[in-house]
Formats: sequence, structure tokens, C-alpha cells
Amino acid sequence: MAIKFEIIAEDSKTGARVGRITTERYSFETPAFMPVATQATVKTMMPKDLEEIGVDIIVSNTYHLHLRPGEKLIEEAGGIHKFMNWKRGILTDSGGFQVHSLADLRKVSEDGVEFKSHIDGSTVVFTPEKVMEIEKAIGADIIMIFDHPSPYPVTKKDAARDVELTLKWAIRAKKHKEKIGSNQALFGIVQGSVYVDLRRRAAEELIKLDFDGYALGGLALGEPKVEMDRVIREITPLLPNEKPRYVMGVGYPEDIVGAVMHGVDMFDCVLPTRNGRTGSLFTSEGKLVIKNAKYSRDFGPPDPKCDCYVCRNFTRSYIRHLFNTGEVLAAVLSTYHNIYFYISLMRKIREAIKGGYFAEWANDFLSTYNSH
Repeated sequence: MAIKFEIIAEDSKTGARVGRITTERYSFETPAFMPVATQATVKTMMPKDLEEIGVDIIVSNTYHLHLRPGEKLIEEAGGIHKFMNWKRGILTDSGGFQVHSLADLRKVSEDGVEFKSHIDGSTVVFTPEKVMEIEKAIGADIIMIFDHPSPYPVTKKDAARDVELTLKWAIRAKKHKEKIGSNQALFGIVQGSVYVDLRRRAAEELIKLDFDGYALGGLALGEPKVEMDRVIREITPLLPNEKPRYVMGVGYPEDIVGAVMHGVDMFDCVLPTRNGRTGSLFTSEGKLVIKNAKYSRDFGPPDPKCDCYVCRNFTRSYIRHLFNTGEVLAAVLSTYHNIYFYISLMRKIREAIKGGYFAEWANDFLSTYNSH
């Protein structure tokens, strides 16, 4: 068994549901948020702090780990869990996002993608088969197919080409995973940019391949939020009800709540960590830019409604001081709080769905959060 997914509770007024994902290593409830650990670390955070916060699963990146330290070294260490001392869930992205983000450093063909390493300029070739081998060696619980996201904006013709390439690569990836004997859960990725008919075709073809879960990729790449919401709203219900549904790279708290309403189970995003390092905090009252001068003598907690370690022990004034003096602790405390905010948000979502009041809770949250 690569993965088991069961639905625990469903909201009668929306498509929201609470599920449980069980892998050979770990079991956790969804909807779940996965902090990003690109280089086998969530920046500024120790694993024990993530456990304390309640993080169940994190996301690492196949492309970056292939470059440094290399999958063979990770395999020699006993797999990524032992390498980084993380006992809970890990998902590895395939490097498909780098097809988008490193557009100036790569060439795409039917066979795969040739990258120029952003570190030393050396040639790195990723094929669907090669990615399966790298991900097997890394040893995450859930792995992703190698895909081709479309940039935004993109013509429908080019988006259609990216969809066809992703579908061909999906077939090759699944076949090769079975050949090499990987027992990891493999997710397919639905591409198609903002073109719902392309997304629909991609979903239909991927469902035929019977993946362990399904993701919507190529979102939060600059498209208007109304377009992102439309894709999530119209495509998520087409994905198998009995499989986990994952929206990649999304996003802001209000985006997560909206996507949960349409039946999405899994999320990841760099926002809580990246914003934390730059002094932008997520709070019950919206975004708080802690570096602002008005907080210099504010001796209240970052978020009065938060019970995390940071909010119980430190003031806005102190954290602002840390940023102004360039202290590393500034990023540590802010990131801790932001991840706690996201994990707490997911917990409240699950509680509301189980309690039968999610629609009301979501409306209250969105009206309050968006008003600040």
C-alpha cells in the first residue's frame, strides 16, 4: 500500500471534507498545509519546533536536492527522513516548477528538460524516468510526476502543448516507477493554465492512469485570483473523490479557505516562511509589517488572538528591534509564528467541518480577515 485515504467528515453546504492520509511511515488529517523545505530544511526552523507547532508533512524539492547534496548521498544516509531527522510526512516536488522558474536556463524537448545549473552552470538533464529514480533515492512518502507548467500569460496553443507533454511524461513516469519498484505514493499533476477545457482534458486523461492522488499545478504564477479560483472551483470536483486533492503553491490564508470549500485536501506555499524572514506576519487581523515605526513602543503580542510560543513570550516592539539590528532571531520568531498561524488555521478548518459549521466559519473568517 503506497497510500490510504479515507474521508472522515464532509460539509453539507460546500465541497469541504476532512480526510486522513496514511502512508507506511505516518498518518495525518487533511485539509493539511505543508511548509516548504526546499533544501531538506524549513528555513530558520528546527524539526522539534515544527513538531511542537503540529506540522504533519513538509515539501522538499527534487531539483535542488539533486544538485546539492545529491540523491545518492541522501540514500546513503538512509533516506531524507533520517538525513534531516524528520519522522513525519515528506512530499517531494518533481522539479517541474523549475521548468517555469528557470526558464532562461533550460531547453525543453519531448524527452525531458535540459537545465543549466544555477549553481555552477553544469548541464542537468531531467526526464520523467530520471525524476522517478531521483525521488526513489531521496525516499519521500509522496512523490510527484515530472510536469511542464505553463507560464502566465500563455496562449491557449502553448498551454495545450504543455498539457500534452505533461500527459506523455505522466505515462512514462508511472510506468518507470513500477519498473524500479518504488512503493511511494505517486501524484499526477493537472496542467492547462487558466483554460478550463484544457484542464478538464488533462484531468480526464490522468484519472485513467489511476494515480494515488491528484494535484492542480501551474497556479499562483501571476494569473488574476479570479482565474485561479475559477480553475479550482471547476476542476477540483472532477478529480476522484476517493483520492487526495492537492493545489500546489497556494497560498494566502483566504485562498486556502476558498479552495477547501471546493474539496481541496493539501496545500503548500513559501509565504509563511518567506514573509516571516522579511518581517511580514500573518495574524487574525490580517498582515502585520512588524518593521513599521508604529510598533517601536508596542508592547503587545504580534497577534493578541494567537497562543503560539512567540505571541505568549515576545512583543511587537522586541521583534521589530531584532529586525532593525539584523538579528537572526527576528526571522526565527516571525517564521515560527507564521507557520503556527497556518497550522492553526488548518486545525480550525477541520474542526469546523467536523462540527458541521464550516460554511458559516469560512464566511466569518473571510469577512474578518479580508476587512483588514
